[in-house]
Amino acid sequence: MADLVRINEEVITTDGLIKHLKLNGQYDGIIEDLVREKLTAQAARKSGIEITEQEIQERADQIRRVRGLHRAVDMNRWLDQIGVTVEDLAAFITHMLYVERMQERIASDAAVEEYFSLNSPKFDSIVLGHIVVASEGKAREILAILEDEPEAFEMLAMEHSTADTATEGGYIGVVTRGSLVSEIEAKVFHAEEGEVLGPFGTPNGSAWEIFMVRERRDARLDDDTRSDVRRLLKEEWLVARARENRIELC
Repeated sequence: MADLVRINEEVITTDGLIKHLKLNGQYDGIIEDLVREKLTAQAARKSGIEITEQEIQERADQIRRVRGLHRAVDMNRWLDQIGVTVEDLAAFITHMLYVERMQERIASDAAVEEYFSLNSPKFDSIVLGHIVVASEGKAREILAILEDEPEAFEMLAMEHSTADTATEGGYIGVVTRGSLVSEIEAKVFHAEEGEVLGPFGTPNGSAWEIFMVRERRDARLDDDTRSDVRRLLKEEWLVARARENRIELC
């Protein structure tokens, strides 16, 4: 147990810091991120990825420039201040480079294109509007009007909806799969443009919603979708590695 900070007569220790992180809910996230990095770096080593001394030096120089440490002596002074040796820094840089190289391999352009071609329906999206009211009876009254006058949706949203979107005529915006409650999602993603659906009770039972599908957008591999696919590739790869390795909390 090491002392970290002294505030007047109070000393914050490593043990105290860990307890604080656990109590405010940050500890699990930090540990999860660390485990993810370690699994990725270990896999990189096993796969034969190599990190050169030149790459380590280039990254160290980049850190030095970002921190405004213009001379080697400034860098050494900074390391002394934070209690880190040159060897510690090199080990940290090597670790991060392993993580980056492995992630580049997992989510390569070829992997992204293959994943998208096999899973393109996942990336369909719709432009959605909704009306939120307090009772099922009110929702059904509005729905009855919309069956005859679907073009009145925006006006009815502004007049009756209790959601923040009321001022925008109920406009929610672009919605992707996985963003809605499963029952609602299944229906709105199979609806036609201009179709009105509902009413649906909210999960906590406090309100009722009516939805309108304003526009359907078929999936395409643009920059945003590429980013989503890369994230999914990394997540799915990490889930598989977690199953293959022994991970125990100490």
